[in-house]
Amino acid sequence: MTAQPDRGAGDLPPLRTVGEIRAALTLGYGFPGNADEFEAALAREINHADPADFSAVVAVIEEFRGRVAARQDPLFDQAVSAAVAEVQATRGDRT
Repeated sequence: MTAQPDRGAGDLPPLRTVGEIRAALTLGYGFPGNADEFEAALAREINHADPADFSAVVAVIEEFRGRVAARQDPLFDQAVSAAVAEVQATRGDRT
């Protein structure tokens, strides 16, 4: 498990290639476990892809690129906390 890097504006690593996405996930720029999930999902989709249609592979790459971007957004944690608080308030529990 890698430590999460400090997040801040402009700290997003380059995400132009599969190698750059892989490196960002390995360095902890995604969510915990994303590096292993990415490798498994990528391998699964490559192994099942029709040679003429790699759209599922592209979808995996786009999903994990989005995870890195979301995790590096300084407002992401605030948005998640607000959503959790709203759900808890709706349910009537304050845990």
